[in-house]
Amino acid sequence: MHDISPDGPIAYPETARDDAIEELGGRRFADPWRWLEGDVRTDERVQAWVAAEVALTDSYLDTLPGRIAIRERLTKLWNYERVSLPRRRGGRYFFLRNSGLEAQAVLCAREAHDAPARVLIDPNDWSEDGATALGEWEPSDDGRRLAFTVQDGGSDWRVVRVLDAIGGDTLSDEVRWVKFSGLAWASNGSGFFYSRFPEPRAGMEHQAQNLDHAVYFHRLGTDQAADFQVYATPDRPRLIHTAEVSEDGHWLLISSAEGTEARTELTVIDLTAPKLAPKILVRGLENDWRLAGSKGDIFYFVTDLEAPRRRIVSIDVASEMRRRREIVPHGEDLVADALLVGDRLLVSVLRNVASELRIYNLDGRLMDTVVLPGIGAVTGMEGRGDSSEAFFAFTSYDRPTEIHRLDAGSAVALPYAQPQLQFDRDEYVVEQTSCTSKDGTVIPLFLLRRKDVTHAAPTLLYGYGGFEISLTPGFSSAALCWAAMGGVYAVANIRGGGEYGKAWHDAGRRASKQNVFDDFIAAAEHLKTEGVASGVVVHGHSNGGLLVAAVTNQRPDLFTAALPAVGVHDMTRFHRFTAGRYWIDDYGDPGKEEDLAVLMAYSPIHNIRDGADYPAILIATADTDDRVVPAHSFKYAAALQAANIGPKPHLIRIETRAGHGAGKPTAKQIDEIADLWAFAAKWSGLAA
Repeated sequence: MHDISPDGPIAYPETARDDAIEELGGRRFADPWRWLEGDVRTDERVQAWVAAEVALTDSYLDTLPGRIAIRERLTKLWNYERVSLPRRRGGRYFFLRNSGLEAQAVLCAREAHDAPARVLIDPNDWSEDGATALGEWEPSDDGRRLAFTVQDGGSDWRVVRVLDAIGGDTLSDEVRWVKFSGLAWASNGSGFFYSRFPEPRAGMEHQAQNLDHAVYFHRLGTDQAADFQVYATPDRPRLIHTAEVSEDGHWLLISSAEGTEARTELTVIDLTAPKLAPKILVRGLENDWRLAGSKGDIFYFVTDLEAPRRRIVSIDVASEMRRRREIVPHGEDLVADALLVGDRLLVSVLRNVASELRIYNLDGRLMDTVVLPGIGAVTGMEGRGDSSEAFFAFTSYDRPTEIHRLDAGSAVALPYAQPQLQFDRDEYVVEQTSCTSKDGTVIPLFLLRRKDVTHAAPTLLYGYGGFEISLTPGFSSAALCWAAMGGVYAVANIRGGGEYGKAWHDAGRRASKQNVFDDFIAAAEHLKTEGVASGVVVHGHSNGGLLVAAVTNQRPDLFTAALPAVGVHDMTRFHRFTAGRYWIDDYGDPGKEEDLAVLMAYSPIHNIRDGADYPAILIATADTDDRVVPAHSFKYAAALQAANIGPKPHLIRIETRAGHGAGKPTAKQIDEIADLWAFAAKWSGLAA
């Protein structure tokens, strides 16, 4: 144990430097902590470094008096029933349920929408630490079988199993090396389509680049070695393929993409033909195409083709001409999602970052607008083309996710599953405001606070700003906890996201990435000058972790603390690990001189300002994160601790048997937030 004070200087573990040199874009520069890229599961040198850092961080966190009280408050706020959207197959309804504090959600079924629930799969029995999770799942069309994936320790890798949904037995089928895959049943229930990579070299499962994705068909009762490869692109090994089966079982639709940007190719296969022959439906990685549903040979897509805020078109997949017909035209509001339900299109749109839910007929005429519970976000929809019954999920910053049952014909929506609140909603207020960025762009902001907090208060500012991901209003026990403590929780809808469509995304990626940081800095400045924030703590995950680290380098004077979680911190080598190469769409290619110049201007590891007074920093990562490998955070922590950046703590929290976030047990989520919030409260002056 370390004998340390929360206010005193910290003696960091000594981190060895090596003489590694990175050569990119005609440039050579030192990479002294390259050795920290070793696999933490097998590299003894990295393991020793991690153990020393964990001991130091744990000792520091143990000195924070508010940590226990925050954990208790979080546990209370987390303890409410959570139910997912039901999927109806063969008259049976399948859904996930967590009673509140279970480590993992339980998969249940009902024989009718209002019938009692019975448990099908309880992953809480799968491991002692609760870190083995149920991943993707899909019932067969008749509701008699259910394919599901097992995720262990937070890894992106999945193992597919099959359940008898009537008898409850798990079948002998097992499919491995599945990643970034959907599950799509053949209409007769004989088996399912899935996507996988080749088996990686031993010891490189969590670091090697992911190449040669392919779609396979697994026939029930057979060994995986007999699975049939349905579609692959060996001439383009970087493509990712996902497969969907049309509701009538006639067509297999394969969507292919090379990176994270929404640019897809579409391929169809006639499953009734004697030979499965792929035919290109949409060629070229130029536009976004998302299936809303199909009626026979007519497929309905949400696309940004000639529509930066998206529109809905139909395509006759049986026609050699592949004719497209516009159904819902491009408009002022962003088309976020669409679903074919009965003979209606249920369309979720974003207007100024809040949802509206509209119903159109198949000719594109607006039939009705669904009355939503308030200002918030529709976060998912479920339904089928053979019935007007649909379900949608709705949430806001002060409203835990609710499930509503909708008749798409009449537009009548009734509550289906509403959590019992562990707080008084009337005690809180949600506001939307805005700030102006460096170049004059108006940036929306959401604020959550207690009604009695009318003075400047410690403010936690969250952001993401990438990959066309929209930060819509959504409930978070963590956010509510900060507000309950008397702070303000703020979310900035900065560029790089998808809140206003393609142009908003393009304005925050590649050569325009600095706009993202400028927007976030402007939001923090606005919160302080407008008297909302007495001090600002910045927080973000993944690309948001990069955001937090970059703005901390650029404006260390602006923040009281920084919490970068599972972030991308070495912008010269992100493309060398697992799925990192997909991010080139947003970041650029480090191997190209013009892109490297942009990346090096903000790469967190390479822009730490020696001699500046930095805020307190608590980095968060996990040992099994094979999305953003933990080496990013390890190297960033080593660089911070080696720099002359002031006396405040610059620590790293490393979770074990956890990954990028998915599948993390409830207790581990609560513990992590309690640690982060206690650290932030200490340095922002917020009482627990």
